[in-house]
Amino acid sequence: MSDLLARVRALADDVLFPAAIEVDRTGVVPESHWRLLAHEGLYGLAAPPEHGGPDGLEFPEIIEGLETMAGGCLATTFTWVQHHGVVRALSETDNVPLRDELLPDAVAGRVRAGVAFAGVVPDPPRMRAARVGDGWMLTGDGPFVSGWGIIDVLQISAGDVETGDVVAGIVVAKEQPGITKVERLSLVAADATNTVFLRLDDFFLPDDRVVSRVPRATFLANQILGARFNGTYPLGLVERCARLMESAGKHEQAASLRRECVEVRGRLDAGLSDPAAMVQARADASQLALRAAAALVTTGGGDSLVVTHHAQRLAREAMFTLVAASRPELKRELVDRFSGG
Repeated sequence: MSDLLARVRALADDVLFPAAIEVDRTGVVPESHWRLLAHEGLYGLAAPPEHGGPDGLEFPEIIEGLETMAGGCLATTFTWVQHHGVVRALSETDNVPLRDELLPDAVAGRVRAGVAFAGVVPDPPRMRAARVGDGWMLTGDGPFVSGWGIIDVLQISAGDVETGDVVAGIVVAKEQPGITKVERLSLVAADATNTVFLRLDDFFLPDDRVVSRVPRATFLANQILGARFNGTYPLGLVERCARLMESAGKHEQAASLRRECVEVRGRLDAGLSDPAAMVQARADASQLALRAAAALVTTGGGDSLVVTHHAQRLAREAMFTLVAASRPELKRELVDRFSGG
């Protein structure tokens, strides 16, 4: 796996980071980025070896790889990471025909996937599913769906109006009957994620496209792993800030940021068995990213305010990690911290 991580580091440093300012300026991730990710076998990281995933990949290596990618280009990484949730779901599904149809191409990167589950997190859910005949009728909002126009398929999660179970199905990611609104959101950071607001009204999801149905409690429990992965974004930004500060001669300050990064990473790992601790650790990660970006901006002085400077981009991306892919309890914690509440 050291070879895989070496390739990830080379990709982040030699391809993603040099292009990150232009990606930020244009709001477009080059198609060549996605092809290169597929060429390096990085679309199949979440798949078990028997379904084409890497053999012997350990959890710390996954975390290191995601942090490295995030420090290269957050927009590319945030969009690409959504794909792995679908690969994992397909690997574990009882819907064998759907798995056999989509998983090989998803692992190879020939099919790109995204997710829309933010609508099922609130209680009551903003995305609802009602049983009808041989499928489900979905109605509601997908408030923050990344990768639209980049991905080929989308996994949509909705709350069963009768039982509260969370039903998830995979559909073609394009405008079609039942998808009544697709509104492109203009983001201040990571705009190249092509994030949209989706509205569904009586969208029919047939049973043969359902990838899972689990109790709501199980769905929410699984979110703790997602929180751990989301913690890689701010820590990846911290490492990039430290490297840029080091290049500017701020060796002691860069080392201090790295020491704090190690401590926060340990708390995130410990939070996998303690949801309350995970919220605290995830807040620590974004707070550290903001501080690291502020230090980098100050190091650069006036140049940091120029739109072609990495410091201002990283500062906006640190802000992005406060709310993107976060949950209500994390937002409350951060609001309290920043307001003195």
